Amino acid sequence: MTERPSTTPGVPVTSVPGSVPVGTPQEEPGADPIRVLIADDQPLFRRGVEMVLEAAHGIELVGQACDGAEAVRMSIEGVPDVVLMDIRMPKTTGIEAARRIKEVAPSAKIVMLTISDEEEDLFEAIRAGASGYLLKDIPLDEVAGAVRSVHGGQSLINPSMAGKLLSEFATLARRDAEEEPTKHAPAPKLTDREMEVLRLVARGMNNRDIAKELFISENTVKNHVRNILEKLQIHSRMEAVMIAVREKLIEIS
Repeated sequence: MTERPSTTPGVPVTSVPGSVPVGTPQEEPGADPIRVLIADDQPLFRRGVEMVLEAAHGIELVGQACDGAEAVRMSIEGVPDVVLMDIRMPKTTGIEAARRIKEVAPSAKIVMLTISDEEEDLFEAIRAGASGYLLKDIPLDEVAGAVRSVHGGQSLINPSMAGKLLSEFATLARRDAEEEPTKHAPAPKLTDREMEVLRLVARGMNNRDIAKELFISENTVKNHVRNILEKLQIHSRMEAVMIAVREKLIEIS
């Protein structure tokens, strides 16, 4: 099904209920399965996601955690490609677990699957390194598509949360414009090519589409994105968009 693209420039969101993000990489024959860890304290929800993922081609479930601390431990042991994580969990919250997972398994992509539509949770999840934030009202049969999209370099967010994220970006831009220059250090200098890649990331483009736009290989794009995240000392593409706003690389009204 074809996605209805966002009409708001610069919003790094591509998820629309009932659709697949434009440019989502297709599975290649013989490719390694995507390793997924589920972290949620609700057994029935875990079971529902488990059934969907086990029926999906090219996805391997490597474990289930019932709290944040267990999710961190299992991420060290199982090295998942994607972690589906709830925010509200005992012992260690999903957001704190996300921070720790990005430290011990930095290549893992984290998707928050939660009932929380609180703005603060959304922003904290992004700052913790989450690559996606989906409300649990998403149909379970769309979870596999979300896993593939995030694994392929896409950033996902529920449309109902997109306006809140855009508003936060605009607030961030206004606040930084009012602050004295000494309030925060400027971002480390990026190369011209890295700037080009960052602007396209801010438009919500995935690695494959960026490669086509710039006439370079997808692996080269991945290297540029990795360098950008390392230079900016951040964990996710959505955080990169926040930096792009702060440094006025993109305009959000």
